[in-house]
Amino acid sequence: MSFNLNDALKNRIVIILAVLLAIFFFASLSSCNSAMRQKAGRDKEMAARLALEEKMSKFSQDRSALEEKAKAKEKEAQELKAAFESVNKSLVGEQLINQSLKEELQKVTKLKEALEEDLKQAKEDGKKNKK
Repeated sequence: MSFNLNDALKNRIVIILAVLLAIFFFASLSSCNSAMRQKAGRDKEMAARLALEEKMSKFSQDRSALEEKAKAKEKEAQELKAAFESVNKSLVGEQLINQSLKEELQKVTKLKEALEEDLKQAKEDGKKNKK
């Protein structure tokens, strides 16, 4: 009986160890599966971060290019404004000259009309004196 008891105890120990081994095996499998999922999640997150960093870099380059274009357009606008102001000043000067020429023309026209009137008078006086 003691042999059976010893064998039974050994069998129980073997069964308990087998059950513990199965539990640890499944726990190990579960742990490996969880680690694989975490690694896949980290890899996915790193890929997303890398893509976002590339997009951010591209946007920064585009922003720099657009800022340079904006500065060039602003400089061009300032140059055009300066040219416009110059042309406008020239136009104002030309308008003043034009106005003074019109005034001068009016004076000359009045003098011409007065001279023509005097000439008519002189002609009429000359005809009267001849008679």
